[in-house]
Amino acid sequence: MNTEIKLGLGNPPYPIYLYVNKLEIDGQAYGWYNYDVSLDKKTPVADRALTGYLSELRVTGKDFKGKDNIKLDIVVFADDLYIVRSGIETNFTKSFLLAASVVEDFSRPLTIVATPGGENVVFCGLHDAISKTKIRRDWDANADWAGLLQQIQSRLFTRPKYDLDEDERDRPVVQPPSPTPAKSNTVHPQDLRVKQVRILTNYPVDLIKEWLQFQDASAPSQLPVAVVDRLVRDICLAWAADKVNSDHASSSYQQQVLGAIASGTPEIEAIQQWMNYVAGLVTPVASR
Repeated sequence: MNTEIKLGLGNPPYPIYLYVNKLEIDGQAYGWYNYDVSLDKKTPVADRALTGYLSELRVTGKDFKGKDNIKLDIVVFADDLYIVRSGIETNFTKSFLLAASVVEDFSRPLTIVATPGGENVVFCGLHDAISKTKIRRDWDANADWAGLLQQIQSRLFTRPKYDLDEDERDRPVVQPPSPTPAKSNTVHPQDLRVKQVRILTNYPVDLIKEWLQFQDASAPSQLPVAVVDRLVRDICLAWAADKVNSDHASSSYQQQVLGAIASGTPEIEAIQQWMNYVAGLVTPVASR
């Protein structure tokens, strides 16, 4: 790992974002690009590979035309701090998750390769940077993507973490691993709680705003915890509405989410496990 500090003038120590998307310029295809927000300008990155140490995986919701656009952020420490951002449902993200799920030792450097394909597709290749061998796992369109993500995150638990601010401009600060997530100084726990569940279930922002208006509130933090508990439950049951019948959704939520929380499981983790369970029930609601 490169720890040499460059003295003198230079750029601010912000993360370097690589946005995954196929760009074609003058007949040349690129797999990712840098984006200048102030100029609304995309600059293609000619290098197809990024080599470094995987730090963590973050699921983020970026508002686009009033809807959450869910992204996977792959945080990599190399000569600088990089964040590879890709849509959660893209081929790039899914092929990355499949390959990363077979990695046992994340203390070894990895090489992430972005290869533009046909149409608007970008493929992801993952290599062991030391042995130069490609890390392979057969493609599985029906893989448990949420489960793979959770599995990889658990293996990355002891890796160094970086303080990445919501506006993506604050300086990254190396933090030692902690048994509990660091709490934000600016976001109320109840607001963060609802945001995480909303992003996880892809629940519309407008419906939450409308619900808050009926409660004469502008944020969940202004309401009693018991009321926010009901909001979280209703968001989850709305997600399950087209997957299982309402009685089963309600009873399984009571048993698997509230029961797990009572046993010490973090709420968001309990909800993820319950969603995996519900998604595995293949009998259509209409036939029940």
